[in-house]
Amino acid sequence: MPTAAAYLIVVLVWATTPLAIKWSAEAGAPVGSVLLRMALAFLAGLVVLMAMRRDLRRDKHAMKSYAAAVPGVFGAMALSYHASMTLPSGMMSVIFGMAPLVSGLILQLLPGAVKLRRWHWFGCTLGVLGLAVVFADSLILGSDQLPALLMMLLAVTLFSASGIAVQRVAAGLGPLEQTLGALALSLPCFLVLWLASGEPLTVPLSSRGLWSVIYLALFGSLLGFLCYFLILSRLSAATVALVTLITPVLALGLGMTFNQEQPSSSMLAGAVLILVALGAYLFGDRLTRLKAERELKRS
Repeated sequence: MPTAAAYLIVVLVWATTPLAIKWSAEAGAPVGSVLLRMALAFLAGLVVLMAMRRDLRRDKHAMKSYAAAVPGVFGAMALSYHASMTLPSGMMSVIFGMAPLVSGLILQLLPGAVKLRRWHWFGCTLGVLGLAVVFADSLILGSDQLPALLMMLLAVTLFSASGIAVQRVAAGLGPLEQTLGALALSLPCFLVLWLASGEPLTVPLSSRGLWSVIYLALFGSLLGFLCYFLILSRLSAATVALVTLITPVLALGLGMTFNQEQPSSSMLAGAVLILVALGAYLFGDRLTRLKAERELKRS
């Protein structure tokens, strides 16, 4: 697949996923919706793996990698689906876009990690400030969105920590194998949560909710993930990281256009601060390097 096409797919999938999550859970069965999504994604991925005549690794190292991904699949997705019941889809995307900042902070607690530089800390501080603006708005209004915001913050923390854990296991798995292994271990967790949630045993879905589940299974959980790993192997980290700046803006626009979402002015101000924080965090190294190169040429 051409790199440009893969990049465009990642941007579109990541931008539309929050709205699709909201639509798939709109009938009031978020756990059943995410369980159905993951089951369909697992079956579709298994068909692809069989067509490629490859087997899913089951050695100890691979199992550790699958297990490390479970908090990012089960934990983050279960929380995100519950949050989608009250939180605008665009705001979900903005908070999830903070993953690079959260990952950087988690890494500071681990041995052998590269220490953050001053622009990284500036980005983290600005991101926390933006998050505080978003949370303060909910507190002032006495909104029921506050628990949803906390869920999303925990979701992005689990997602980031899980990604770091998978990297540290370093099992050498391909993206399809890693995805299928993580889904295989996560599905029983989703099933237990679904049975304990009291939701109906038949998942109630509207017409657009059903299509959203199918879209999320085939594109959100499979194609988008595979294309992400493809561009990660071909492009610079800074170019790939640009996705986390583009998608929240698109997601906010999609939510307002197709779901009549109207985030408050405070929420939008907080979103802007978070996006600026991401820009400072992700591209500080690049700008510093370019500045050093210009000064070297002058001398």
